[in-house]
Amino acid sequence: MAKQSKTEIEKLRQLSFVDLDKELEEAYKRRFSLRLQQGTRQLTNHREIPKVRRQIARLKTIRRQLEIAAQAANEEED
Repeated sequence: MAKQSKTEIEKLRQLSFVDLDKELEEAYKRRFSLRLQQGTRQLTNHREIPKVRRQIARLKTIRRQLEIAAQAANEEED
């Protein structure tokens, strides 16, 4: 099983909130498409669904970490 490299995760961390939201939306669309293919028995690689779910979780985690960092920075300014 291929793991996501640290450089790919670091690239995600460099994205803005808007870009992260776009990536998250694309991942949700991909998951929907895969689930639709699974329901119609057209999905050839069933391991793609958990990969997309993990990608969504990664994106949500990074987004939340950025939100917490932004809140901490705002509190320090006040």
